[in-house]
Amino acid sequence: QLQLVESGGGLVQPGGSLRLSCTGSGFNLDPYVIGWFRQAPGKEREGVACIASNLISTDYADSVRGRFTISRDNAKNTVTLQMNSLRAEDTAVYYCAAAGAATCGGWKRRGFGDWGLGTQVTVSS
Repeated sequence: QLQLVESGGGLVQPGGSLRLSCTGSGFNLDPYVIGWFRQAPGKEREGVACIASNLISTDYADSVRGRFTISRDNAKNTVTLQMNSLRAEDTAVYYCAAAGAATCGGWKRRGFGDWGLGTQVTVSS
């Protein structure tokens, strides 16, 4: 019953930046671990980034570490994924998801029960 809404996707040139937002609709994201995932055509879904409710525990996929930053603003009930130095291989549908957990430990394999509908990110010149 938890509804997540992603926004901020679009078309960007290689090397450019986008900021994705995930907002809870009708509920507070504060107690949840929030993960960003992506899926490109013909590829498996992969975890991109995770942030825990304590605002300190974060994790990133090796492919995006140093380029992407996940953060959350509880006052705005929003989790943000800042994506810099984008590459063509970053092209995918990006989803945010919520899990009832205390930390991001094992986040890529844990079950996230609530998912947004996704937002398309296309990196192309």
